[in-house]
Amino acid sequence: MTIADIHALFLQSSGIVIDTRKITPNAFFVALKGDRFDANTFAAEALQLGASHVLIDDASYFVDHRTIVVSDALTTLQELAHYHRTYLGLPIIALTGSNGKTTTKELIHAVLSQKYACKATVGNLNNHIGVPLTLLSFDSKTEIGIVEMGANHQKEIEFLCALASPDFGYITNFGKAHLEGFGGVEGVIKGKSEMYTYLLSRRKKVFINADDPIQLKHAAEIDSFTFSAVNSAADIQVNNVQANPFVSLVHEGNFVQSQLIGLYNATNICAAIAIGSYFSVSTSDIHLAIANYIPTNNRSQILHKNSNEIILDAYNANPSSMAVAIANFAQLQHPSKIMILGDMFELGEESSHEHAALVNFIAQSTVPCTYFVGPSFYAHRIASSVMHFFKNYAEFEQFCTSTVFQNSLLLIKGSRGMALERIVELM
Repeated sequence: MTIADIHALFLQSSGIVIDTRKITPNAFFVALKGDRFDANTFAAEALQLGASHVLIDDASYFVDHRTIVVSDALTTLQELAHYHRTYLGLPIIALTGSNGKTTTKELIHAVLSQKYACKATVGNLNNHIGVPLTLLSFDSKTEIGIVEMGANHQKEIEFLCALASPDFGYITNFGKAHLEGFGGVEGVIKGKSEMYTYLLSRRKKVFINADDPIQLKHAAEIDSFTFSAVNSAADIQVNNVQANPFVSLVHEGNFVQSQLIGLYNATNICAAIAIGSYFSVSTSDIHLAIANYIPTNNRSQILHKNSNEIILDAYNANPSSMAVAIANFAQLQHPSKIMILGDMFELGEESSHEHAALVNFIAQSTVPCTYFVGPSFYAHRIASSVMHFFKNYAEFEQFCTSTVFQNSLLLIKGSRGMALERIVELM
């Protein structure tokens, strides 16, 4: 059976599903393998639950005529996604970067949805499985697609671009993220810039933050549309950017108030304004979308628990995102400020150095009280009356049974594996 044949069956289905727990009537089930599971074993169950077809790569689980056997289910899923993207022919915006990808994606989606039938990556489905699923979620009614691309090693962005064939691209920044897989900061720049290489080779367009000299350098030869808070030569200009704590700015003479905290989110907002402007969304609709966007999923959320105000930014952390979050927190005015910081993952050989550097930086800052949670920070503990170190979350949780946080402004930030959102329930 050819990809065209499989695509024809897919179009008749209610959509791709890779988890039998999420099967709906007429779904197309693709059986993927993982380190600890083999979805081929669920082929019969998927059909019993209402799937129209099952695609497997182990013929011993063949059920009946509704079973499609291929040599590799994942490869077929990826080929099907690329075929579908070509079949639809809609404009696709791809974005990647070390920090701010998902928030920027959500902002762009909110802005473009004011005028277009727009679909975007759901959650963080941004890898070699997530990108195909995103592409296959687009349909004939979709006018613009937004595809978030994550990567932790070289050639991954190159591969994802080949799958999605984007017409437009945006890189949020180059930061200290996934250093282990990329092999250092220069490796990050090289890996993320694979998107620029793709766009240049196909004469596509890139959106650029003109205030970021590194981005300007690496995209110098690509057709670009720029935005800036200081460069009057940029295509889109914003002014009077502030964060007290919510980001506000002036665009086209209008004051825009967002529900996002931290100056680091100003660039994400500006990118959405620029992309909306490029696609001719009205200025008033752009501003409305920005004003109404509320962050979720542990990303810079403002929560209130008892007498405390909490900035929950526990979705992910790396040295770059930690630095901007701490800098923003330091400039906030409050009589009782506390930071609770968890270990940063995937830093490889740089892990010890980066954790030590952050501890030393905070020791010299004006933030009065910091709790470090995790073995990497604990390894670099220092004697201090306002800095406290815990080997793991369980130890910190035990500490909280005898400690009451009251009338405080707290920043909670750490890598996803630390799951620091659990701390909210301890307040």
